[in-house]
Amino acid sequence: MFENEEGHAFSLTDEPFERVPQGGPDLTAHEARAHEDLPFVWWVADLVMQRDRRAWWMRHWLLGTSSIRTAEVFELAEPILLVSHDDAGYWQLIGTSDADDSTGMVGHLYHAVDEDPTLIDVLDLPPGYSATRARVGDPWTRHRD
Repeated sequence: MFENEEGHAFSLTDEPFERVPQGGPDLTAHEARAHEDLPFVWWVADLVMQRDRRAWWMRHWLLGTSSIRTAEVFELAEPILLVSHDDAGYWQLIGTSDADDSTGMVGHLYHAVDEDPTLIDVLDLPPGYSATRARVGDPWTRHRD
């Protein structure tokens, strides 16, 4: 429950929201999913994803994609030199230290990109691929695992 400026209580289901179906004020959810413009909307979204690398960051932010990082990478003591997107869909971020299953730390993938924007170049790795580099600033080399 909320109060407006006059002190009257209301909830989000009160006017004007109670009249809005799932698909918006003019469409039901079923009609929205079957709308003739939907393929065009998805085409535009796919085109943006292809042309703007930053869109991959947004996708991972929206999905809350998790990544497993070595403790050194998580604590920002080492740069990320290996990015792996394994067949199970897990993202692994590894620095110069050997990856040890017992010390892996989980964090959102987009936080790693915030700390190292060069990771944007590999956010489109399909499952079963990895990318390596010798040092930060070097180009990424992609590999099929």
